[in-house]
Amino acid sequence: MADGRPFDAVIANAGVMATPFGHTVDGFETQFGTNHLGHFLLVNRIVPMIARDGRLVVLASAGHRFTDVDLDDPGFERSPYAPFVAYGRSKTANVLFAVEFDRRHRDVGLRATAAHPGGIRTELGRHTDPSAEAQLIRTINERNAAAGLATFRYKTVAQGAATSVWTATVASADDVGGRYCEDCHVAAVVDDPEERGGVQSYALDPERAEALWTLSETMVGERFGDQAGA
Repeated sequence: MADGRPFDAVIANAGVMATPFGHTVDGFETQFGTNHLGHFLLVNRIVPMIARDGRLVVLASAGHRFTDVDLDDPGFERSPYAPFVAYGRSKTANVLFAVEFDRRHRDVGLRATAAHPGGIRTELGRHTDPSAEAQLIRTINERNAAAGLATFRYKTVAQGAATSVWTATVASADDVGGRYCEDCHVAAVVDDPEERGGVQSYALDPERAEALWTLSETMVGERFGDQAGA
């Protein structure tokens, strides 16, 4: 944008996972504030800098399957804090943000999608106990074996980036707009918690998406319109 040209694609991928209970400098619960509200505020502020036929890719996670957002208590002020519950809430919020952003901007050609990169060995898991991680992988592989699926393997960084690149530059906007993608395809709705892969229906609920948008505006103290800029 420094040379006057708009952004063709914005990939919102800042994130933390399963952190101890804490707050951002603005007073928001750490994971909800970092993973959702930070993206929500930044992206909406730079909308005029994004091309009208551009793309927004919001990095989500299979962790959204842990739980829906809690619109009444986003900061765990009235409920006990659990690191992966907080992570799940924030990742569901990522998907809902993409759903509502896409609805608000698709008429001018700016589309949004949520993307799950897959399991990658990065510093994102710095707060995860190694033994708990090993047990989780054993559980996943037991279920995979029972379902006739392949053994879980971590992706390389390049493999993890592939779905973001695909949704931003390759896939049809009408195919991925307002959807959740994984492994370079649009994920099916899978509400069975025992299944691996897919997206929970609550993460694509348009009414929940609009309600989260309204709550997020209240929390950050700013309101945003429905039109792209450039």
